[in-house]
Amino acid sequence: GGCSHYCLDQSVGFLCSCPANMKLVGDSRCEEVDSCLESDVCDQLCVDINNSLTCKCHEGYHMNASSGECRANGEEAQLVFTSSKGIQLRNAESKSLAAYLPGPGPVAVVASNLTLYWAQREQGSIYRISVNKKPHEAVLVVRVQGSVSGLAIDWIHQLLYWTSPEKGSVNVALLDGSAQVQLITGLYDPSAVAVDPLRGLLFWAQCGRSPKVEKSSLDGSSRTDVVTSLIQQPVALALDMTRQLLYWFDQRMRSISRVSLDGRHRKTVVESNGYLDRLFGLAVFEGFLYWGDEVTGSICRANKQSGSNLQVLMSNVTSPGGVALLHPVLQPHGLSVCGRPGMTCQHGCVVDLHPDGLRFSCGSPENSQVPGIFSTAPAKTLPDATYAGYLSLIMFLAVLLVGTALWWWREELRPSRSLTLPSFSLKESREPLIVQPPSGSEADVGPGNPSEVGLGR
Repeated sequence: GGCSHYCLDQSVGFLCSCPANMKLVGDSRCEEVDSCLESDVCDQLCVDINNSLTCKCHEGYHMNASSGECRANGEEAQLVFTSSKGIQLRNAESKSLAAYLPGPGPVAVVASNLTLYWAQREQGSIYRISVNKKPHEAVLVVRVQGSVSGLAIDWIHQLLYWTSPEKGSVNVALLDGSAQVQLITGLYDPSAVAVDPLRGLLFWAQCGRSPKVEKSSLDGSSRTDVVTSLIQQPVALALDMTRQLLYWFDQRMRSISRVSLDGRHRKTVVESNGYLDRLFGLAVFEGFLYWGDEVTGSICRANKQSGSNLQVLMSNVTSPGGVALLHPVLQPHGLSVCGRPGMTCQHGCVVDLHPDGLRFSCGSPENSQVPGIFSTAPAKTLPDATYAGYLSLIMFLAVLLVGTALWWWREELRPSRSLTLPSFSLKESREPLIVQPPSGSEADVGPGNPSEVGLGR
């Protein structure tokens, strides 16, 4: 039959079954059981030792003693969303930015310099604004033909990705809007995009003919399907990098689901609950999913593992659009690859964006500080166990060489000779170049009136 493992004959037809350490997915395919994902008891890291699960938190987080949840260190995160009043920022002191640029649309952030990027959905215009600068100046970064349905930022390589439904493409530009290029073409109504620069992965969704979620390397190569079945109209994507999971919202099915980055371990997390009628933006932070629902005019959140603990953070929001969380822990500058999985560089990663496409290559000490269209990313260091093994081998060889030299000196009664071993060093890669924004025209910013319901944690 069509079973991936075991096939059981029945009086009418057959049934598929799986080994003890696997489960049946669909009608015929077996998949390994991940006890951590099956149980969903851990917010982030999960270690399974003899069927006993231990939870841990990533760097930049701490575990809450009472709840066992992983909380971000430092200040409270800021909630960013777009609406008919423009782009708004929600924290302890609510404020509205660029209220003179109304209209819901996708939004993305750069945590390192507190810069927000958003698009007027139907205008084909992408803007940026600095949270810290006063007066707030909105700068037009990209103007494209047609509309912009999704935005994502690669904060490591300083790149801006967006989806264009009319062009059927995923596009990329530098953060200042220069050197634009169509990266992925031939799509049917692409609706959302997400990027994981640490692992060198780009994700996008299309909700037209043959709806699905796909992924590729950051340069558009190695294109692969992630979700192709039981999906009808995916309109929003969000990455939980702490657990290596991808979430998407299906407009027609009114549900939020997730899979691992390779497309396995699928689970429906939130189903129609009265606040999933017309969702546009989706984000993940700590133990929650965040979204805005246009029909109810609300900004909501729910548990990212089970969909429980639904909370309406803000109500009476006119046409909420994109949603994002602003916190440094969401954009770490840790171990990363150069453009595609498996490619690492000792002297940083050089990004070359030109009309023919996007290229990544390893830099050299001489060009690692070249400005302009180049960007550097940290090189991936060796795992602790591997590094320890190499170090032990080097020490053993050093002792062996020194011992050989001493034996030679004693036996042959020759003058002592010195043995100089080559020194080994792992040069630290440099931080990514921060592209300085061009000066924009000043504009007045009107105050907004977001609801006074607290974000909470």
